[in-house]
Amino acid sequence: MNSTPLAEKLRPSTLSGFVGQKHLAGENGVIRKLLLSAKETNQPAGRQGFFPSLILWGPPGSGKTTLARIIAKVLKRGYFEFSAVSSSIKEIERIMKQDNLFPPIIVIDEIHRFNKAQQAKLLPFVERGDITLVGATTENPSFEIIGPLLSRTRVLILNQLTIKELKKIISRAEKYLKVKLNEKAISFLLESSNGDARVSLNVLEIAANLTKGKVLKVPNIEEALQRRQLTFDKQGEEYYNVISAFIKSMRSGDVDAALYYLARMVAAGQDPLYIARRMVIFASEDIGMAQPTALVVANDVFRACETIGYPECQENLAIGTVYLATAKKDRSAYDAYMRALEDVKNYGNLPIPLQIRNAPTKLMKELGYGKGYEKYTKEDLLPDKLKGKKYYFGENKGGDK
Repeated sequence: MNSTPLAEKLRPSTLSGFVGQKHLAGENGVIRKLLLSAKETNQPAGRQGFFPSLILWGPPGSGKTTLARIIAKVLKRGYFEFSAVSSSIKEIERIMKQDNLFPPIIVIDEIHRFNKAQQAKLLPFVERGDITLVGATTENPSFEIIGPLLSRTRVLILNQLTIKELKKIISRAEKYLKVKLNEKAISFLLESSNGDARVSLNVLEIAANLTKGKVLKVPNIEEALQRRQLTFDKQGEEYYNVISAFIKSMRSGDVDAALYYLARMVAAGQDPLYIARRMVIFASEDIGMAQPTALVVANDVFRACETIGYPECQENLAIGTVYLATAKKDRSAYDAYMRALEDVKNYGNLPIPLQIRNAPTKLMKELGYGKGYEKYTKEDLLPDKLKGKKYYFGENKGGDK
């Protein structure tokens, strides 16, 4: 029995068979143009010419590895594929140090998993042209790839596959497996796959093997899927995108959007204390003086999550979200503090006025520490350099709305 996964069996080996990413692999796509340019460069023994090192950045199942393999095939170069999760930099160095007549294609999947030192070891080989590096990543290269390596490579962005593109891939799989999905099953599979072609194919293959009939329906896909693909890498960009969307929705007072992004995080297994902690911050930062009780509510939500945990604490999170999203917003206290903090950074430890200094000893009193201080004075108590400076302008004044 052939145990090769369906996604591997159906992986295209040419650009003409590649689905999606028209801006890269299409008729006028960057990769197609680069390959054509390399082909036109005269090289001995039918080998191809110059081709730059690349960082392919895109979501799972969008075609990064497939494109890398097609590039290697067209260039007729040695091809070595590694995963940054399971491979060591020493394994890769052994290949890179070989005396190759033509620069091999070194593909490193999840290259963002390599630390800075490991990435730095790739630099001399890329710079000299000893290898053509193709790094594949689901994470933003600006944050995860060191600057020197970024400057020596070209970053190409892959988009999440569209419904139309996924349908084309599924249609190929149906023919290969000799099965047919009804319309509802196709819709359910597409929705559950979250734009990931590999997930679509894996689920379809399992469903076909679990089902005796040739027509697959929603229950067959549900049985194969077990659970929709809602998880996210807790160090990944999507992780920060969802929490950012949650906070910004509450800030805008869009309670429905806030609840949706909350549900996304809960369904993906996000730590409820992380969500609640961000709500506590939001209560002071964005609601502030407009409704000071928001901080009390947010703290109570945090304590409830700490005490109860999932699944029940999602109800506490939901109530807290609605309360915070619908509350009046006032960032004046937060903005005032940030202005004061900026002066602290700019001017350092300015001398504190004598009348408000602590005077625990006789000598300090003789030096004027605490002299003239009155509890309810109207006098400006800022350091001399900042006299007259205003940070707090009152509710809804002087800050972002």
